[in-house]
Amino acid sequence: MIIDSLVNASKYTSLHPNFAKAFAYISSVDLATLETGKFDIDGDNLRGVVSDKQGMLTAESIAKFECHNTHIDIQVCIMGKETFGWKPRNSCIAPKGEYNPEKDVQFYDDAPDMFFSLADKQFVVFYPEDVHAPMIGEGVIKKLVIKVKI
Repeated sequence: MIIDSLVNASKYTSLHPNFAKAFAYISSVDLATLETGKFDIDGDNLRGVVSDKQGMLTAESIAKFECHNTHIDIQVCIMGKETFGWKPRNSCIAPKGEYNPEKDVQFYDDAPDMFFSLADKQFVVFYPEDVHAPMIGEGVIKKLVIKVKI
């Protein structure tokens, strides 16, 4: 997992072949005016999802404590304050159902080891080994998630 501000994004472009394109996209758009919905950035390699909705209670988010096998998430807080729960996947002991390959998601019934928050123009990178509970917060949270194909 990586947590940082967008002003430092260039430090991470060499960590994955598609990170340079992902961060170039982020810096090329006016994040505040992005419309909600899903869209392609670079075919199957990079997809974007913009959401703009009310934050959840901690318990509500933890009920969908998730990770992915074939994608890395770059999650950017555009507006608001978003709190996340996190735990390393190798410490999770309670899978919740089977892995869903169509949605690339595995849920866990474990509790996060820690919580952290992002504010405007901060981001987190979740690798497949990062189980996360997003969208915890009060008020409206607008965010961009870029799904990076591994």
